[in-house]
Amino acid sequence: MPVLRRSPLDDRHRARGATMTGFGGWEMPLDYGSVVAEHRAVRTSCGVFDLSHLGTVRVTGDGAQACLRRAFTNDVAQLAPGRAHYTLCLNTDGGIVDDLLVYHLDGGFFVVPNAANAAAVGDALTAAAAAAGGCEVVDVKDHLACLAVQGPDSAEVVTGTGCDVGDLAYLDCRATPGGLPPAGGVLARSGYTGERGYELFLPAEHAAALWDRLVDAGATPAGLGSRDTLRLEMGYPLHGQDITPATSPVEARLGWAVKGSGFVGEEAYRTAQGAGAPRLLWGLRATGRGIPRAGCVVHREGEELGAVTSGSFSPTLRVGIAMGYVDATPGERVEIDVRGKTVAAEVVRPPFVDASPKR
Repeated sequence: MPVLRRSPLDDRHRARGATMTGFGGWEMPLDYGSVVAEHRAVRTSCGVFDLSHLGTVRVTGDGAQACLRRAFTNDVAQLAPGRAHYTLCLNTDGGIVDDLLVYHLDGGFFVVPNAANAAAVGDALTAAAAAAGGCEVVDVKDHLACLAVQGPDSAEVVTGTGCDVGDLAYLDCRATPGGLPPAGGVLARSGYTGERGYELFLPAEHAAALWDRLVDAGATPAGLGSRDTLRLEMGYPLHGQDITPATSPVEARLGWAVKGSGFVGEEAYRTAQGAGAPRLLWGLRATGRGIPRAGCVVHREGEELGAVTSGSFSPTLRVGIAMGYVDATPGERVEIDVRGKTVAAEVVRPPFVDASPKR
């Protein structure tokens, strides 16, 4: 069994009695005692997550833009310096290798893939760089930590540590003193919870001190458990569950992140786009008692319509919610087979809750 990597904040998590779990090749905190309490802290005040498991790649050089346009679906040529955007990395069959963020900084680009897919995205970038020429792709993971401060009070908490973020709009980003990683870091107004939030990528040796200052300023430590329920309430897909290398952006309803041309998998994507998809990724809100889980079959009057890909109890709504690929449309009533029990549900268009990271 491979040895799991540990975050630069591992001692802080264990000192707080965190339940640790393997995730994407790393041992990370699942929770610090209560997923629900951590979830509610983010929705009502402020939470801080250790996201040091995320991949981090620096792409620089005259060919950097051409490299990224080849590797990813969103058009980086339209991404202004100081801005970030969501994008997809596809395989030649048009399946989703990863969904990720790209940050355009002075001097180059900063790419943040999911932990489990960092190697695959790195390979895609390396191949695209070879084709583009004049481009350097450097994995800076060993040098960086990442802290995500999320919630309505996040701006006040981050500013309380001496880092003024009052001028940052949603998806704004900038390099910190020292320039591009690994010498410096990246500060961005981004996140995966649906709340106002900030992600701080910084040299690993400074992570513990910043964590302590954030907690002292009022941030509640939060683990991967609450991060999952928060993203599900927003209808954000999770790679490995809601989207996979066998999933097309068409059926996942992620065509809005496909704005470029000449990217790997474009021909297959355009073909799928023209053909359409019999089942699309929609939200499912339980109207009966029961909590849908991944793999639960969705049906209507005995006809199978699809299956759940992610499901959980919503701490905000206090009902079961889910996402899944179904042959149905928002507003339709369906049933979900939850361990042999039929649970009534409604097909909905996420988000499930009234939240927005743009506020």
